[in-house]
Formats: sequence, C-alpha cells, structure tokens
Amino acid sequence: MSRFRQFYQLFVSLGLLLVIIVIGIIGFIVIEGYNLFDALYMTIITVATVGFQEVQPLSDAGRAFTIFLIITSFGTFAYAVTSISRYVIDGEFNEYFRNYKVSSAIDKLENHVIICGFGRNGKQAAHVLKKHNTRFVVIEQKKDIVSAVNHKYADLVLEGDSTQDEVLLRAGITRAKAIITTLPIDADNLFIVLSARTLNPKLTIISRASEDNSDKKLKLAGADNIIMPDKIGGAHMASLVMKPDVMEFVDFITGQGGDNIRLEEITFANLSAEFQNKTIKELEIRNRSGANIIGFKTGNGEYIINPSADTKIIPDAKLFVLGTTEQINKLKELMV
Repeated sequence: MSRFRQFYQLFVSLGLLLVIIVIGIIGFIVIEGYNLFDALYMTIITVATVGFQEVQPLSDAGRAFTIFLIITSFGTFAYAVTSISRYVIDGEFNEYFRNYKVSSAIDKLENHVIICGFGRNGKQAAHVLKKHNTRFVVIEQKKDIVSAVNHKYADLVLEGDSTQDEVLLRAGITRAKAIITTLPIDADNLFIVLSARTLNPKLTIISRASEDNSDKKLKLAGADNIIMPDKIGGAHMASLVMKPDVMEFVDFITGQGGDNIRLEEITFANLSAEFQNKTIKELEIRNRSGANIIGFKTGNGEYIINPSADTKIIPDAKLFVLGTTEQINKLKELMV
C-alpha cells in the first residue's frame, strides 16, 4: 500500500470519527440538555462502547439517539482504530519523524559531499570520507539499502531518486562542495551531472562511467572527474603484477593503508596571506611541520613532480604534501 493511500485512509477515518463526535455532542445537548463536557463524555463512552454509567438517566428520545449513535459510529470507530494501528505499525509515523530529523540535520550542513547511490562504489566513497571526518549525505532510492545503512553519519541518508532536482535540493546541493554520483546507469549519472552543474555552478562533480564513450559526454555535461571502475581495476591489477611494491606503496599513501599517512593538497587561496607568493624554500614546510612537498600544480594545470625550492606559490597553484596526520595538522595550523 502506498504512503499516500495510507495517509488518505488515516485522514478520512479521523475525519469521519470527528463528525460522529460532533453529531453526538450536539444531539445530547439538544435532546438531554447536557452541558458541553457531559455531552462529550457521553459521546465518547457511547462511540467507544465501553459501557460506563450515563451522566443522568436518559429519556426515550435520548435512548433512541444513543442507539442511532452506536449503530452509526461502531464501524467508523473500528475503521479509525485499524487505520491508526496500520499507520503506526507500518512505520509511517516513525518514517515521518525520521525524515524530519534527516532534513533538519542536512539543513545545518555546509561544504559537505553528496553521494548518489550506495552500492559498492558509493560505500567505498563513504568509507574514505568517514576516515577523513568529512560530512556527507547519501541519496539512495532502494528502501532496503537505506534501512541497512549504519555508518557514522547514518542520520544523513535520504531515500529518493537522485535524478530529481528536488531530491538534490533536499540534500543541500546549493551548499555542498562536491557531489559523487555512482549509479550503474551512465544516463542517470549524466542527468545528475547536468542538474548538479545547473543548481551549483561551483560544485566539484565526480561521476562514475561504465561505457567507453560515456566519459566524454559526462565531461561535456560538466563533470570535473570521471572514474571508470572497470578500467581502473584492470589497470591496477596489471600494475600489481609488474610493480607490486610500488602500487602497494601508492595505495598506502593515498588513503587505503594506515590512518596515519595522509596525502593532502593545499591551494594558494587556502594559504594565509603571509605565505602567498612565496617560494617553496621560503615556506620551510619540512622544517616547520615535518611534512614533504612531493608535487606542484601550476595555474594552467601543469603538474610538477618534486618541484624545486625556487618554485613560487602563485594564484591558482596547488601544493601536494605528504606526511603523517600530526604533521599535516601542524602544517595547516601554521599556514592555512
């Protein structure tokens, strides 16, 4: 039974019950001359058929009205009780408060990540984000998957179709910093990318692709990065054959190894003013924090491995820094 139908039945049954109570109150006031409270009391015990004593002996007209009220209200009362019980037992009442709680929590988020789909790729993305204490919202259409979610931010899981703009807006896409769409159908991912780019032009969009020609379309639609799990998985396995220790080391420093190793990027905009437009030598990152600069990205997108000490930190540039969690935290305290 659909939620709308259950809510409609509940609304109708409660409405009919209210009408019966109003009729009973008016009838006892007019026929027996009861005050409002006595009329309400007599109506309730009559409709509920609990059998308590009358407020005062009824006249023949009052008894006839009571018989009419019992006959007309018995089915309505049973229907109302059944509808309310079904609404509560089926979880609709709890679901309403859960949705309210989730919506309230999401409304407080800023600079969070949205994950569309909670399959294998979505779960892995959530696992990595959780390890780095990054807040995220999951959008998943399948109710059984939503009910089974038990990660650290389980209170931030929306049940819905992420291809719908209203669902993305509920997930706070206008305040988010990134969206990861991991749906198995490329057309759905393409639709999400188009909607996300329209709703938040500054958003970082990362999309999964399965077909060979889908990556170009996703790029044109506005995705910043396209991941093809099958290709990456196959290439990774082949690399493990050719150079296993190198690949295991790369996995280790990119977040799949210990929690104490971190590879971070620091942008020009995130550096405090006193460290902007300085050379790497002047930053003294190694001496100040113990972390190491292993890469540099220029303003025009060129990557430099092991940049020289004379490399200057200019607008739109990025530093790639490797270190322990303590070293990275110390670096951010000093320079960011």
